[in-house]
Amino acid sequence: MRSTCDETGPRVYTQATFDVIARRTDTRGARTVTLPYFSTVLRGSSAVVTKRVGTVTINFADGQERAQARGAAGAFVDRAEATLPEDIREQITRRRKAGDPDAALDPLADPAVKAALQRATFELLVGFQLTEDQLRYNVTR
Repeated sequence: MRSTCDETGPRVYTQATFDVIARRTDTRGARTVTLPYFSTVLRGSSAVVTKRVGTVTINFADGQERAQARGAAGAFVDRAEATLPEDIREQITRRRKAGDPDAALDPLADPAVKAALQRATFELLVGFQLTEDQLRYNVTR
């Protein structure tokens, strides 16, 4: 997986490209396999902001055991949503002097700072989109 971010506009755009490598046991004949995948943006590691489903197509030539295809997913996030408020940034980055009462306190331990960091944190996750039967099968493995 490779990702890039474009932060030049009012919305941050991230794109992830990934390779899918597949193997088959019966190599007779050419075959095309289309696999669904999802891309989702999470806020604060748990809240789903968006989800999209795409497909990646793998082409096996006659006699070929392994094949590879490339997929891509992308998402926009509003810059304002991914930016820490000024007071929180000041609390994290302000200079502390030895002897100050709060010099030894970690600003990241403050619940308000933690909450602000969670609200401003976004992730793009990519995975295979499974059917209910496939999910049930995977759970038993």
